[in-house]
Amino acid sequence: MTQQEQTQQRERLLRRPEVEKLTGRGRSAIYAGIGAGTFPAPVKIGPRAVAWPESAITQWIADRIEGAAW
Repeated sequence: MTQQEQTQQRERLLRRPEVEKLTGRGRSAIYAGIGAGTFPAPVKIGPRAVAWPESAITQWIADRIEGAAW
């Protein structure tokens, strides 16, 4: 596997402010969605820090677009 292939396969972790920008949802809506099971749960990256895998967020966005009635 080449260095470029490894870089492309590497998962990026997004912190909450970036997730808010990408999804257009605020903090409360994100955590309400997690509680309701309608938004991806974050992964723990430290004792007091969480982040979301970029692929989970992009898939959530794609699912919203796919399910939209245009």
